[in-house]
Amino acid sequence: MKVCGVDINSNDVNVCLLSLSDEIFELPDFRSRRLTLSNINSTSELRYFQQTFAKLMHDYQVDKVVIRQRPMKGKFAGGAVGFKLEAAIELIEDLDVVIMSTTDIKDSLKRNPVQVTYADTGLKAYQEVAFNTAYSFLMKDKFAA
Repeated sequence: MKVCGVDINSNDVNVCLLSLSDEIFELPDFRSRRLTLSNINSTSELRYFQQTFAKLMHDYQVDKVVIRQRPMKGKFAGGAVGFKLEAAIELIEDLDVVIMSTTDIKDSLKRNPVQVTYADTGLKAYQEVAFNTAYSFLMKDKFAA
């Protein structure tokens, strides 16, 4: 199963592709680490972002997209642009999208800690939340307590 973890931060969408096959995790080569919506007020830019994301998921035959849920209010609340990007992803036809709460991510990581240091994954620092989201989803789905 190939899962794309997604962390939305302002007008950036950080992504991490993670696969689980025969109880072995892999970080397949992935041509994109971050997608950015350059003009937040342009409908054509939002459509372009959506098409680019859809093409990326199709090209890598991603089974599921897991987006880390962001709070709607409070100190760490997500902004309007982030919710636009989330909706654009969720509305992509034939794409299986799941929103995973931070509580579920933390619980999954607590029950099934990552067995390698993050530095050893070869991923960029800004991809860590997306990686944890994908990993947590696969562990929750595969090895639920």
